[in-house]
Amino acid sequence: MFQKAILHLDMDAFFASVEVMKNSRLVGLPVIVGGTGGRAVVSSCSYEARHFGIHAGMPMAIALRRCPAAKVVRGDYEDYEKHSAIITEIIAEEGPLFEKASIDEFYVDISGMDKYIGCVQWSKELRERIGKETGLPLSAGLAVNKLVAKVRAGEAKPNGSGWVADGAERAFLAPLPVRKIPSVGRETARKLSLLGIRKTGTLSQVPINLLEREFGKPGRELHRRANGIDNRPIVPYTDRKSLSSEHTFQTDTLDVEALKRCLRDLTMRLGFDLRQAGKLTARVTVKIRYTDFNTYTRSKRIRYTAHDQQLLPVVERLFDDLFTRRQCIRLVGVRFDQLAAGHTQLDLFNDTEEDSALLAAMDKIRKRFGKDVLGS
Repeated sequence: MFQKAILHLDMDAFFASVEVMKNSRLVGLPVIVGGTGGRAVVSSCSYEARHFGIHAGMPMAIALRRCPAAKVVRGDYEDYEKHSAIITEIIAEEGPLFEKASIDEFYVDISGMDKYIGCVQWSKELRERIGKETGLPLSAGLAVNKLVAKVRAGEAKPNGSGWVADGAERAFLAPLPVRKIPSVGRETARKLSLLGIRKTGTLSQVPINLLEREFGKPGRELHRRANGIDNRPIVPYTDRKSLSSEHTFQTDTLDVEALKRCLRDLTMRLGFDLRQAGKLTARVTVKIRYTDFNTYTRSKRIRYTAHDQQLLPVVERLFDDLFTRRQCIRLVGVRFDQLAAGHTQLDLFNDTEEDSALLAAMDKIRKRFGKDVLGS
């Protein structure tokens, strides 16, 4: 049935589901996980809350206006990471090759399984095992590539599963709104709508040159995705423990502003690397080496984040604590430890729409022109 078989596993409303599992009094109630400050946003919400039009990234104030009776939970990322680790271990035991796309999302390459018990049956048994051992709901999609498997899992939510047979990708995608295609955001969907393109099937028939004229190079990728074409490989999961970067000055310096500027640049580049890798950090270390080669470090435990706004002040405070000898420095460095997979937000539970939008815009520039283009 499948020459190539990719299984997509997606935990349903992961943070909210963990909170409901921990507290049975929340069962059946609209639950929102997120910050409690005036400008905080929703990090996750239960399906009961989604019935009120609440979604991740929405300002908390608007969410509570839509559903004043919602139960707001501050959230505990370390706890979510522990549950994610359990799921990862189960998949690692069962799956021949898998990718951990985020804290709650996985791709498993099960090509060739049809020779044994069958891809559909194997997928069903893995999903049932995860649900039984974790007590958490999850949805699954099986197809010949990552794109179609992800969309199929999305269509199966909540707590369902389905598969798309080899060769049926276009027929499956055709009736779906273009917003169902991963990477098609609100603005792209709006522009497509103005062109009279609202369904994926319509988009799949638009000539590539027309899409390139309207959207540039991304237009070609739009055409491929609308036709269910996706050649991206599974990226094998590796549990990277840290990210670090250092800079050695050509001339040893006492210029504090230059030192801090360098540390800011290192931090922002590493923050970008974190976000591109789908990682968050919970520990920051700053390193300095004096002209006599004596080297000192200082670390601080922080809330999980991958955002410059949280990381930069920590790095600066650590440097201020370290730089006590007033002696020339030859090297500075920054390291992020205790990494965890997760979708990046400013602070998972104290984010704001403005901060998220700004960082997303900056990362878009870095992707296009290189991560060093936006120095301090």
